Amino acid sequence: MSLFVFRLHAKSAAALLFVLTFVFSAHATIKLPYFFSDNMVLQQQTDAAIWGWAKAGSTVTITTSWNKAKYSVKADAAGKWKTKISTAAAGGPYSMTVSDGKPVTIKNILLGEVWLCSGQSNMEMPMKGYRDQPIFGGNDAIFHSTNDQIRLYTVPRSVQRTPQDTTKASTWKTAEPEAVSNFSATAYYFAKILQERLKVPVAVINISYGGSPVEAFMDAETLKAFPEIQVPLPTDTARLNNRNATVLYNGMLGAFLGYTIKGCLWYQGESNNDRPKQYETLFPAFVKQIREQSGQGDFPFYFCQIAPYNYYNYAAVNAVNNNSAYLRDAQRKAVAKIPNSGMAVLMDIGEEFNIHPGDKATGSKRLAYMALAKTYGLKGFGSESPAFESMTVSGNTITIKFSGAPNGLTSYGKALQYFEVAGANKIFRPAKALISGGTIVVSAPDVKDPVAVRYAFKDFVVGDLFSTEGFPVSSFRSDDW
Repeated sequence: MSLFVFRLHAKSAAALLFVLTFVFSAHATIKLPYFFSDNMVLQQQTDAAIWGWAKAGSTVTITTSWNKAKYSVKADAAGKWKTKISTAAAGGPYSMTVSDGKPVTIKNILLGEVWLCSGQSNMEMPMKGYRDQPIFGGNDAIFHSTNDQIRLYTVPRSVQRTPQDTTKASTWKTAEPEAVSNFSATAYYFAKILQERLKVPVAVINISYGGSPVEAFMDAETLKAFPEIQVPLPTDTARLNNRNATVLYNGMLGAFLGYTIKGCLWYQGESNNDRPKQYETLFPAFVKQIREQSGQGDFPFYFCQIAPYNYYNYAAVNAVNNNSAYLRDAQRKAVAKIPNSGMAVLMDIGEEFNIHPGDKATGSKRLAYMALAKTYGLKGFGSESPAFESMTVSGNTITIKFSGAPNGLTSYGKALQYFEVAGANKIFRPAKALISGGTIVVSAPDVKDPVAVRYAFKDFVVGDLFSTEGFPVSSFRSDDW
């Protein structure tokens, strides 16, 4: 039967995949999610989860070569089984055999650091760039990318009405030019820095879909707290796309949650630009959801703030001019609401007419420095942007304090251009701003009694305030108008 199918559809890749699946099923009852496969990386020195399907009620044994250990677990009435296996210190390659009497062996496994990378198009954007939209320096980075200690996995795009048990088929790849050119630039650059610094294998799993709002990655239960968001019903017949709530959780993310990771990187928000107030609670709810469903506590969660951009050009939000500074501010506030989190500020690398900044290396470096300092405990270097802390008013002058700037602030010798102050009338006026002992002192001659201050609070702007280590200050506001 399998030969007949192959000959009938010899020119079809889909038919070939069917044949291979058929042949596999004929010789083994064990089935595993696609991400448990050759070349995979398991998180080192932990109890790593593994699961799959077998004959209902059968006993499944797992044998690991790194410690010669054997684990047993019984499949439930639906054939589903799940257990945890102990992993050793970083190293490999190793193998693992899963058997219910008919063994399946997974080869070339490394033990190391595993990071989930997710979001919309700026996380999805490959090293080769999008059409007519390059990654700066991408080709040279691709050319020099060969490294067996970096492993890449992409979950294919999938929009689903109901939660799926597994994802679409994919394979683990080792870093080399062809694989890297098609992989997330943000995730790859992050992995490269971690691997060079930690000297251990690093895996990055990309689960991204361009043009998607955060609610597409959330499940229906979590979204009950947001009744204004319409969740497709299983009985609906309307055609779905990636902008619908729950559909990417159902088709891509949900089936992966539980895979043991070190932490998560997130680059998303552009498609929620028109709903910044909602995002202030929606985004933290998303993070809480994936942490709870992963069963790994408050793992590190580091995200990129969306870069400044002229949103008049963004059809994904119906070309409505919603000053993206409000969404950036919602992300800034989220850091305090999400435990064990951090935000990479991109105020200096946005492009006015390109929503996909070509400088992905800088954003990734900021994520990597944050992880190396906050998660891995490395010291001696700057790792985060200064953050607005407080303001005090004296006469017509406001003094602004920042956290995370132990060595002070700099504008690299240029005049600060983007501070504004307002009085009780809520009308903001351009302000003169000076750096003074790690604070910013601002005033405007036509605002006698200031009550609020804003910095770089524009749709598109190139930030001009930094820490002395070179990390840009986020746009911010002291008001909630």
